[in-house]
Amino acid sequence: MSKGTMFDKIWDAHVVTQISEDVALLHIDRHLVHELTTVEAIRVLEGRSLSPRNPGLTFATLDHVIGTEPGRVENGPPSARHMMQGLREQTARLGMPMLDITDGRQGIVHVVGPEQGLSLPGTTIVCGDSHTCTHGAFGALAWGIGSSEQVHVLATQTIRQRRPQTMRISITGQPCSDTTAKDVILHVIGVLGTSVATGYAVEFAGECVRAFDMEARMTLCNLAIEMGARVGMVAPDEVTYAYLSGRPYAPQGQNFDKAVQYWTTLPSDLDAVFDRELSVDVEGLEPIITWGTSPEHAMAITGVIPDPENTSDAAKRQGMRSALEYMRLNPGQSLAGTPVDHVFIGSCANSRISDLRAAAHVVRGKKVAASVEAWVVPGSLPVKFQAEREGLDEIFREAGFQWREPGCSMCVGANGDMVSAGRRCVSTSNRNFVGRQGPGALTHLASPATAAACAIAGCITSSSSLLESAA
Repeated sequence: MSKGTMFDKIWDAHVVTQISEDVALLHIDRHLVHELTTVEAIRVLEGRSLSPRNPGLTFATLDHVIGTEPGRVENGPPSARHMMQGLREQTARLGMPMLDITDGRQGIVHVVGPEQGLSLPGTTIVCGDSHTCTHGAFGALAWGIGSSEQVHVLATQTIRQRRPQTMRISITGQPCSDTTAKDVILHVIGVLGTSVATGYAVEFAGECVRAFDMEARMTLCNLAIEMGARVGMVAPDEVTYAYLSGRPYAPQGQNFDKAVQYWTTLPSDLDAVFDRELSVDVEGLEPIITWGTSPEHAMAITGVIPDPENTSDAAKRQGMRSALEYMRLNPGQSLAGTPVDHVFIGSCANSRISDLRAAAHVVRGKKVAASVEAWVVPGSLPVKFQAEREGLDEIFREAGFQWREPGCSMCVGANGDMVSAGRRCVSTSNRNFVGRQGPGALTHLASPATAAACAIAGCITSSSSLLESAA
């Protein structure tokens, strides 16, 4: 059945049995779990007198409800403590590896998986979180699953899946020097829409993608779900192998060399047939920010908000009107100079060490505007420790940022970290839906460099504009 695409190669290698023409039972190599959904899934499993089929392939962390306040102590609401304590008890009893605070590995599930070497080319990876597509940056087949599917994976180390169609999105050209992977993927979603990849497994290709380092590729794949795709992938190459070499769970020594030999066979063949091919040119692309309540509401920071009346699609036109009303903005308005109240640098989209370095470069020697509450939330304890070794935490603290503990935090607010109603936040997270960061919160998605610049300026601006004005 293989058509020579990377997706098809990995899918076919994991078929345990073919249930019907387009539905297969797949073996799962990595099951990543967190406290928000897994405690209940394990209870359901054990309520059926079942036990995990292969507990050593389930890896747990704390991220969604754990507190991120500086000097974190685990004294949050009873529901959060119940989930965290429950996951610790379950994983210890069932023999599941736990990446916890005490051993210095805790963090956001889609950050710790790659940095520990759990995310490997050619593997299948599932997690009860929609942004599991992040791990596809390594040439893995990775997607989010629901609670009942979690139970099935725990019990059988397999999952029943309908084979999706394949799509290749070629990102051509080279953007401006201060434009990041976050800007690129927001632009791609803005051009193609949030439903273009529904029902597809997407492979990102093109010279722009190949020029990205691994952390940029993770950001790219992280937002694949925001265009409707459950799977977003990038073919592995020397950049991938260099990143994985020496990671704790990656193959070691000669086994790594053997693994690389296999990984080099995974990229799509030159004559591979995709069900759909699309291309987006990003030559000269400037930094991007969102203006509305969907990731596709994206625009250059130097541009103006589009007018819904110029849109022919009635449903889209009404959606744009509603978004403008909610965000308290007007068509034709420039976003540059719009006052902001909050800046959040974090989330599984942008909380890795390269993200913090980019933000610190903008912030160094400056002060956060008096009107802004600004947070930096590292994606994991290893990221936090590395940033502290480099002195990034001092740069942020001296500027007036809160330097917080790892977790999902204000991306989803499951731990109580929220933006108050009516307050405007520039966020490096991946969703700007109504109420995502709190009831009535007004969210603009942007890159870490842009978010840092907005914190200093007290209004929406680009990092280049801020740095030029300070020169």
